[in-house]
Amino acid sequence: MTGKCRIWRSMLMRWLCRIGRAIQQRQVPRRIEERCAELILSDDKLRDVCQRLLVELNRGLNKDTNKEATVKCFPTYVRELPNGEECGKFLALDLGGTNFRVLLIELGPHIFHMESKIFAVPQSVMLGPGTGLFDHIAECLATFMHENKVDVSPLPLGFTFSFPCSQEGLTKARLATWTKGFKCSGVEGEDVVKLLQEAIARRGDIKIDVMAVLNDTTGTLMACAWKNPACRIGLILGTGINACYVERLENVQLWDGDFDEPNQVVINTELGAFGDNGTLEFIRTEYDRTIDQHSLNPGRQLFEKMISGMYMGEVTRLVLAQLTREGLLFDGMGPEVLFEPGQFFTKYVSEIESDKKGEYTCCRQVLEELGYEDASDEDCANVRYICEAVSRRAAHIAAAAVACLLNKMGQKHVTVAVDGSLYRFHPHFHDLMVEKIRQLINPGLTFDLMLSEDGSGRGAALVAAVAVRIGSLAAR
Repeated sequence: MTGKCRIWRSMLMRWLCRIGRAIQQRQVPRRIEERCAELILSDDKLRDVCQRLLVELNRGLNKDTNKEATVKCFPTYVRELPNGEECGKFLALDLGGTNFRVLLIELGPHIFHMESKIFAVPQSVMLGPGTGLFDHIAECLATFMHENKVDVSPLPLGFTFSFPCSQEGLTKARLATWTKGFKCSGVEGEDVVKLLQEAIARRGDIKIDVMAVLNDTTGTLMACAWKNPACRIGLILGTGINACYVERLENVQLWDGDFDEPNQVVINTELGAFGDNGTLEFIRTEYDRTIDQHSLNPGRQLFEKMISGMYMGEVTRLVLAQLTREGLLFDGMGPEVLFEPGQFFTKYVSEIESDKKGEYTCCRQVLEELGYEDASDEDCANVRYICEAVSRRAAHIAAAAVACLLNKMGQKHVTVAVDGSLYRFHPHFHDLMVEKIRQLINPGLTFDLMLSEDGSGRGAALVAAVAVRIGSLAAR
């Protein structure tokens, strides 16, 4: 081969490589980028979200404005975090979605042993009378206690009830409103601990001592604080979203207890309702409004509907369907199920974004599952771009909420306990949040995100354990 031929061959190979990379990393058409632009939030808008959330948090903490506040900031009456001296056997109930868990935890010096069982909550129970729901919970608890042979003497129990509640004590909480698809009658405004105790009494075959009722965010915080004393924020990013954090008592005008040390209390923000008063209209889209209009609770939990696993797949479906109608996707002839509500699951977003850049194996599998057999690389690149736009927005506004709490607390370093299926299973959610929180927090503050293992259930048992420890100390 002559020198000139070698040069031409080298130039040809470089040209083919560039073509290959261009094909692998296909440019999304400008019109699709333009139609998705409203889903991409600038740092200025995210800082605006932070500032608006701070206003709402302070309204929730203030006695004079709490009644009208959307971010309710309920004091949980949990004031002490685990210190490692908790010991004994403790039960936990964990209700927060379509599955319900019962746990038995044994704590001691260098001991942590846990048994658990998952029970389904049928839709008929979710939408039926409240007595039916609590009878179902009591039946699950009794089954578990009998199986584990702990039904002879009363055991301390922590009850995770992951719905907006106004707490009147560590063992008294009134349901403010149902979320996550639940609509059981006769429960809103009632003390859920009392309803549980009445259901157990109707059975008569088990005995428990309810030590605490708490939200899943508090459970998540407690579970991580048992391992990491720097943990001061609990965050749920799953079927629903919520956050709690440790606040100084002088900032909690709703506090009606003593001001003895520790001068703090865990605050359940009920973050999912942020924006219900219109303060987030500047970032909501036509897709968010459609989802809200067709939900079980129109006008409520608007922040949650922009982020959580219950809604992310549907937001994505609405974007895909609209751009298909406009002829920008699938040559206007996409899979029919894209036009059927609820048929594009949030797990599809995670699976599609699991592909390496320029590869579309998972994306094609999803589209084939939806009945679209002949997706081109261009189709897959466009679908992935839309999934990324929706999930990035969710991660960034979740990051804005965390940054707001970190800035409000002002502590040099805070560990944020995180649990929930969205955070666990989306391949990039953690990294997206970390990057954006760093950009939004005040100078000099640091943080880390810690995945909570069995947070809401384990945390409920730990709250019960701390309550027993404190009670035993007070009795001395």
